[in-house]
Amino acid sequence: MAESASSKGLTYRDAGVDIDAAERALADSKRAIRATFGPRVLADVGSFGGLFRADGLGTEPVLVATADGVGTKIRIAASVGRFDSVGRCLLQHCVNDALVQGAEPLFFLDYIGVGQLDPAMVAQAIQGVALACQDHGVALLGGETAEMPGVYPVGEFDLVGTLVGVVEREHLLDGSRVRPGDALIGLPSDGLHTNGYSLARRIVEQRFGADDYHAQFPGAEGASCADVLLRAHLCYLDPLRPLLRDPALHAMAHITGGGVGGNLPRVLAGHSAEVARSAVPPQNVFTQLVAAGEVPEDEAWRAFNMGVGMILAVDAAHGPRVLATLKENAQAAFEMGQVIATDREGEAEVRWLD
Repeated sequence: MAESASSKGLTYRDAGVDIDAAERALADSKRAIRATFGPRVLADVGSFGGLFRADGLGTEPVLVATADGVGTKIRIAASVGRFDSVGRCLLQHCVNDALVQGAEPLFFLDYIGVGQLDPAMVAQAIQGVALACQDHGVALLGGETAEMPGVYPVGEFDLVGTLVGVVEREHLLDGSRVRPGDALIGLPSDGLHTNGYSLARRIVEQRFGADDYHAQFPGAEGASCADVLLRAHLCYLDPLRPLLRDPALHAMAHITGGGVGGNLPRVLAGHSAEVARSAVPPQNVFTQLVAAGEVPEDEAWRAFNMGVGMILAVDAAHGPRVLATLKENAQAAFEMGQVIATDREGEAEVRWLD
């Protein structure tokens, strides 16, 4: 007689959680994680909390903390089984968020939530984070991998992280130096970065008919939809580092969810901006998505970055010098407008010139 289900002892694995798989994923990632450690890291992989020496960080050091995720870009990665680029995206997005306040990154913590843990998938994502950390001098101090069946569907996962950076108080960028007349200088993105993917996926799947993302992306010879949409979020730390203590730099805006209109006013301390869309070099990915999806122009500029990854507000008299500095650091840049005064009873806004 078969043993009844009620008399059989249940295990955590029966409930959908595989502790051994989580341990294998961590073991496969330890070398990459340890490679991000420097002399300030005091605890090894696996500690309950990361330890980071803070002495000698500056005269009046201000810690800057930021947290974010990669949104539904993760679903494209899952559909094609490529997870390294989203790990890089996560780290570089967070570095940029701290950078706009003048901070250089110190350490990072990641979180991966899955419905069913695949050790190879998780290890690939963590290693993507770790390699990006190595590139930018960031310690991958710790993290969490959570297997939660019933919360995340099988085959999908979430990837988020927290970054801590530091800036001397006198060099903190908080918008207080922004003045009407400041020049706005844009830095190009490399595609969507980490925002606008819910709309982009809908267009690709419904208008391109590319559910598996292996089909060629229109106008991108030899590149599939996955190749184009999984391009890593650019990091602007290296080209902008020489400008972080330059008094001509008044503010920076990282263009993420909400586009230029939703992000630029956040750093202008109540001032508004005039921006020329035509000044932004067009990118094929946006041309194709907007056309195929019949996305209205204003909606496109709100959903996507439309080719702008970062905007600098600088003293107009020093604009040419700042552009030259960026060029010396292999960073393409373009003038795209200026800061203007906000109407007395109005709200800070972006006014499109074309």
